[in-house]
Amino acid sequence: MGLSLNSTSGKLLASAALVGAAASVAGLGTYGAFTSTTSAAATVSSGTVVIGLGTTGTANNRLTVAASGIVPGDTIQRAVTLSNTGSQNLAGATLTTTATTSSKLDTDATNGLQMVVDSCSVPWTEAGTAPAYTYTCSGTTASVLATHAVIGSNLNLSNLASATAGHADNLRVTLTLPSTADNTFQGISSTVNFSFTGTQRSGTNQ
Repeated sequence: MGLSLNSTSGKLLASAALVGAAASVAGLGTYGAFTSTTSAAATVSSGTVVIGLGTTGTANNRLTVAASGIVPGDTIQRAVTLSNTGSQNLAGATLTTTATTSSKLDTDATNGLQMVVDSCSVPWTEAGTAPAYTYTCSGTTASVLATHAVIGSNLNLSNLASATAGHADNLRVTLTLPSTADNTFQGISSTVNFSFTGTQRSGTNQ
């Protein structure tokens, strides 16, 4: 009986040892794997959208030149160059005009100041005595903004060469006080601010 018990005990110990060895081998297997690594690098840079006006006070930007003593039927012409100096084409550009000093000249959309914007394929020829400038085009003219009340928000500008990067537009802004302006327009003044906004081209594959 004693021999039989000893023999069984030996078998159990041997089985436990084998199970332990198998577990050890299985554990070693979880840490082994084949690997391979490769890589590539790409540089991505963004474009720029930049528009600007000509130097203030020069023939490239007369928008800051004031006009005074106007009466119904008078016109005010000012030239300005709008340039696309960014690296990207534009989907378009808009003009927003606001009155920092306001009067019926800008609040009366019918009898107040009316605005027209035209472009010339070459720089406008400036004439007249400051501030009463006049401009003629020796090239081709195009309508950029049809007649509109002097105050407007996000007015779409058409036929712009500056929609293409590196190009510029020779613009002439004309303000007219209609002949329908009555005596209530006497002795008043407005200050009109012109703000141009260029919008990037549509997204595309690069």
